[in-house]
Amino acid sequence: MKVLIADDDSISRRLLQATISGWGHEVVLACNGDEAWEQLRSSESPQLIILDWMMPGVDGIEICKRLRERAASEPPYIILLSRRDTTADIVSGLQSGANDYVVKPFHPDELDARFQVGCRVIELQKALANRVRELEAAAAHIKELRTLLPICCSCKKIRDDQDCWHQLENYLLDHSEVRFSHDLCPICLQREMNSPD
Repeated sequence: MKVLIADDDSISRRLLQATISGWGHEVVLACNGDEAWEQLRSSESPQLIILDWMMPGVDGIEICKRLRERAASEPPYIILLSRRDTTADIVSGLQSGANDYVVKPFHPDELDARFQVGCRVIELQKALANRVRELEAAAAHIKELRTLLPICCSCKKIRDDQDCWHQLENYLLDHSEVRFSHDLCPICLQREMNSPD
């Protein structure tokens, strides 16, 4: 997974990079909020983001707000990282749009556990987005066909909403994706073969 680490403290940034790279993930670095925002606006934007709250340029809270304002079928998972540790700070960080909050200095096991939660959420979002795309594709291939069709029991013509009668084949062609190939059933074939003309 591609992970963005945005932190203006070089020691913290290198420690996070070593930790997350050690877990087998691709790491992209940003040393301030402006660099982080540029990374997040690219077409190859990371799916999981670890943001420092206090950074030069755009701060972590503002980045969270901007990301949540964008409509996305697979929004990034954001872990806000900060030395600010009061309940009010944590609530403010989460209300800004962060998915999780970790207080510095972080404990590697705690970060790993929270990171794994983020990975699971991202995988669920992907699966859901794929399912939605499949359903949208299926819906695009369906034309409306009324569930109750008035049909003549003798000639098998269909009556439409304007009280006009249509051949069954023509009605189905106009109201569905059905296409016909013509053939004779065994009974009709026998009748045709036995026909005097």
